[in-house]
Amino acid sequence: MARKKPITVEDLWQIERLGVPSLSPDGAQAVVALSRHSMEENKAASSLWLLSTLGGRPRPLTHCGDKDGAPRWSPHGDLIAFTAKREQQGRKDDESQLYLIAPDGGEARRAAEVATGVEAFRWCPEGRRIVFVSWVWPGLKGAKTQAAAHKAWKERKETGCATSEAQYRHWDRTLPPGRVAHLHLLELGRGNAPAKVRDLFEGTAFELGRADPDANHFDISPDGRRLVFAFDPAPEKRGDGRFALAEMDIASRKVTVIARDAEWDFATPRYSPAGDRIAFTASHQQRKHTMPAQLAVWERDGGAWEVQSAEWDHEVHAPLQWEDDGQALLFCAEQKGRNHLWRFDLPDRRAEVVVAGGWVGGFDKAAGTLVTLADSALHPAQISVYAAGQAPQRIESFNDELMDKLSLGQVDEVWFEGARALPDATAGDPVQMWLVYPPGFDPKKKYPVLHNIHGGPHTGPGDNWHYRWNTQVFAAQGYVVASVNYHGSSGFGYAFLDSITHRWGELELQDIEASTDWLLKKRWVDRKRVFAAGGSYGGYMVAWMNGHVAPGRYQAYICHAGCFDWVGMFADDAWVWHAKELGAWYWDDMARLLAQSPHAFAGAMATPTLVIHGALDYRVPDAQGLAYYNTLKARGIDARLLWFPDENHWVLKPRNSRQWYGEFFAWLARHDKGPPKAG
Repeated sequence: MARKKPITVEDLWQIERLGVPSLSPDGAQAVVALSRHSMEENKAASSLWLLSTLGGRPRPLTHCGDKDGAPRWSPHGDLIAFTAKREQQGRKDDESQLYLIAPDGGEARRAAEVATGVEAFRWCPEGRRIVFVSWVWPGLKGAKTQAAAHKAWKERKETGCATSEAQYRHWDRTLPPGRVAHLHLLELGRGNAPAKVRDLFEGTAFELGRADPDANHFDISPDGRRLVFAFDPAPEKRGDGRFALAEMDIASRKVTVIARDAEWDFATPRYSPAGDRIAFTASHQQRKHTMPAQLAVWERDGGAWEVQSAEWDHEVHAPLQWEDDGQALLFCAEQKGRNHLWRFDLPDRRAEVVVAGGWVGGFDKAAGTLVTLADSALHPAQISVYAAGQAPQRIESFNDELMDKLSLGQVDEVWFEGARALPDATAGDPVQMWLVYPPGFDPKKKYPVLHNIHGGPHTGPGDNWHYRWNTQVFAAQGYVVASVNYHGSSGFGYAFLDSITHRWGELELQDIEASTDWLLKKRWVDRKRVFAAGGSYGGYMVAWMNGHVAPGRYQAYICHAGCFDWVGMFADDAWVWHAKELGAWYWDDMARLLAQSPHAFAGAMATPTLVIHGALDYRVPDAQGLAYYNTLKARGIDARLLWFPDENHWVLKPRNSRQWYGEFFAWLARHDKGPPKAG
């Protein structure tokens, strides 16, 4: 048997990444996008594969595309639609288009030429029509007019972006100026007849949300006559808009608002199999901005809606999928550092785990067959099938040969006493920590510790595989990697998540310090070799720690895309939430913001820090990282900067990722004194 080796960054980028599967109507096959990355070419390519749920080897479906993705079977199983940018009949796509291919192979064909592109889509139940999303100029009518406007926009020489909108950037892109996301209907031509496309929102004030409008924003009724969509009724669109639900008669384009409440935010509508009900998520934003998305159902008879999961202390994640009998829904929800697939029974309002994580990242169900996409801290995403009366079974092995050569570290889940969220509590709350040990870990030896502090803050990772902050790659360098789900993390109930609101840094720091105390009591921890790294909110935390923890407790910090100055952070794309999270606008209560801002404690900072940031980061603008780095340099503190002009909040290019990991490990090694010498 060949000797296994620790995982490296090069291994990480050789892993083939699977997308969410879509099942054929009979449940016999799944289609999935598979992405492969080239370190040499510094880019990714994706193609479609067919996986049999009955057994057999995966089969490639597309070969000629570069970015084939988001595949969905037609209702009759005769076609698979997907989005791609391709060259066909001598024309290269400027924008992503919709393509069709038969499941038995052949060449994919462009369904229609849509000048403004296709972002997401759903099949109508008869299999001859498709509803899709495209960004258009709302004041223009007709496809030719839109195409002319798009051509003029692409050929413009000006580079300035002028806007009066409150919401104009999102994560790493400027929202198309003057354009909004409309739903379109594509009717496939028969024989050689061309397809017909019409803008269903043309001439109306309706639009989908501006933050990544996708197929979860709308649905089509089982009879194909109506569609339901979520929209923001406010005149000015903002990132914290409270969405309502509307239903359109597709033939007449008549729209009826079916669910609207100024206190609630609605999303992800799904028709029941009979079309008499619509399930959706509802969040009571008037009560508090951190309120979870709960499962709700609208009844056509009576036109009323009701929250179904009010007594179930979990956040419901899209997508929602009805069971065939219309009595239950499937969806994913986090629980204590894992993400499970759940079935929620409507008659008795009871939730049960259908597939336990790890981290279930996607699923589909058809004809009684269920497929899931799931990963864990011990393996990248895999696709499995769950058929009635049969044991779960993997239906692909894309990464098995590579993973079989790698030696991974043991993963443990531990709990310790953390901060007291309530002042009158007699003891600290239980807090979860995930530990990943170096391969070949020997408890009789001494090891350095690396805190891996998650972002969010309202996320709760744990038993999952992460490409940008891979705990196994960290552990392979010889570190025990500790990931704390501090107060504010998701998956531990609403009270735990909301506990940090208006006092950022306080409870989280207590939790991380308590975890360090727990670790320092272990005989296998080298007390003089403790480090902390974090990204986004985790970056905020290591900057916060630098101003609040005595020098010497941590040998060095790494701050990736971290928040440093809450006044300067007002340049971000999420400024509408600042007062909600911090308790006040900076012009109303500067003292309150400063009490939660790392830059206000720069005078106490002394620990060496590597600062990493990307110029295309609009969630945490790169001025935050530059200001932190410059502050450290001005104070004479050992610091290093890694700045990417072509990366956003994340580092996505293979070569840049390799550089990121290289700088990360070199910084740790520079400040790692090494194990104590014998004698």
